Amino acid sequence: MQLWVGLGNPGAKYAGNRHNIGWMALDRIASDHGFGPWRGKFQGSLSEGSLGGQKVLLLKPETFMNLSGQSVGEAVRFYKLTAADVTVFHDELDLAPGKCRVKTGGGHAGHNGLRSLHQHLGDAYHRVRLGIGHPGHKDRVASYVLSDFAKAEQDWLDDLLRGLSDGAADLARGDSARFLNAVALRTAPPRSSTSKTKAEEAPKSADKAPAPDDRSPMQRLLDKFR
Repeated sequence: MQLWVGLGNPGAKYAGNRHNIGWMALDRIASDHGFGPWRGKFQGSLSEGSLGGQKVLLLKPETFMNLSGQSVGEAVRFYKLTAADVTVFHDELDLAPGKCRVKTGGGHAGHNGLRSLHQHLGDAYHRVRLGIGHPGHKDRVASYVLSDFAKAEQDWLDDLLRGLSDGAADLARGDSARFLNAVALRTAPPRSSTSKTKAEEAPKSADKAPAPDDRSPMQRLLDKFR
C-alpha cells in the first residue's frame, strides 16, 4: 500500500494558489483513474484506488500547510506504513514553471509543509517536486505562493497535471524514469519527424550553379548596349 500526499491549504480562497498545486495533482489523478469519493479522515480528505497494480491512498491534509505532518502522521500510523511508503506532491520554487522532478530524502529547503512532514516522518519519504518558479526575491515568496496561477499559466499547468496523471501508474510501480517521461511528453512534446525547419523548406534553386552562357562573344557585346 502506498500513501500519496498532496500539500495545500483548505478553503475556496486558497484553491487556485500556487501553493496548492499538490492538491491539484491528486484531484487530477483521482478523477482520471476512477478513485473513490473523497471522505474526511486523518484531519484531511482521503480517496482510495489502485495504480499500476498497487493500492494507493490519496490524502489532502486539511490542517493548513504548516501542520501537514499531523495529518500524514496519523494516516501512516493507522495503516502501519513507513516513510518509504509515502510520496508527497508539492510546489517547488527552485524549479522553472511546469518542470517536474522526483526525489527521495534531503532537506525541506524552507518549505513549511515539508518541514512539518520532517517532524512527523523524518526525511526518507519520496517527493514529486512541481516547479512554480521563483518571484525573484525571498521577501516576495509568501505572497507569491499564496497567489493564484495567472491566466497565462493555465496552459502549462494543465499540461503538467495531465502528464502527472498519465505517468501515475509508472510512479506507483516505482519506475520514476517512465513517470518523468510521461510528464515530459505533455509539457515538452517532441517535434514531429515530418515537420521541416525554415531552412529545409527554403527553395533549392539558390544552391544550384548558374546556367552556362552559350552566347557568342559578339552576342554578349551586343547585349551590353541594349
